[in-house]
Amino acid sequence: MARRHFERHHAHHIGWLRAAVLGADDGIVSVGSLLVGVAATHMVQQRIVIVGVAGLLAGAMSMAAGEFVSVSSQADAERSELERERRELETDVVHEHAELAGIYVQRGLEPALAEQVAAQLMAHDALGAHARDELGLSPARRPRPLQAALVSGGSFTLGALLSIALALLAPAAALMPVTAGGSLLALAALGALAARIGGAPVATGALRVTFWGALSMALTAGAGTAFSAFG
Repeated sequence: MARRHFERHHAHHIGWLRAAVLGADDGIVSVGSLLVGVAATHMVQQRIVIVGVAGLLAGAMSMAAGEFVSVSSQADAERSELERERRELETDVVHEHAELAGIYVQRGLEPALAEQVAAQLMAHDALGAHARDELGLSPARRPRPLQAALVSGGSFTLGALLSIALALLAPAAALMPVTAGGSLLALAALGALAARIGGAPVATGALRVTFWGALSMALTAGAGTAFSAFG
């Protein structure tokens, strides 16, 4: 009896994973750093939290709008490429067939076999074959602007809320170390989770995200301390 073979691939996670990780990471880093920097000026806790909420609202909208515009531009470019390929198939199918066969020859097929493969694929779905093998476009990685915007804005909000909750619940005297420490732990967990889902080394993913978060918080804390001293 033949054994069934199962494979786990991560390519279908790439679109939403990128937007989710980027949003949550930015939410924790930017709002957490903002809170740490403001706390370094010895502002009262209530006002620090208000600043954090303002940062959350501005940052979430910025992330959502930025992702929507960016991914929409990518989608527009892909549609333009597909439309041009469609016109070329309508006006010069012989050249397009030779072009596709040439791609398969470059990938290692014998010329005669490449001609047969190109002919059969074009008979089945000419535009799809050229989109996949000439342009490198795949339905699994199709740009989805609205999805990217919602995921980025929502994940930013969740990340920012975590840092705000730490600042809200921490004792006033320990607000800065609690917010910074908790945010960095969350960043490490986020980096590890993203690496696990994406099939990458977990330790590398955690360290990479945590390093940049720590650097950001150190810089904002230094700036807050400096402004406080001059004030």
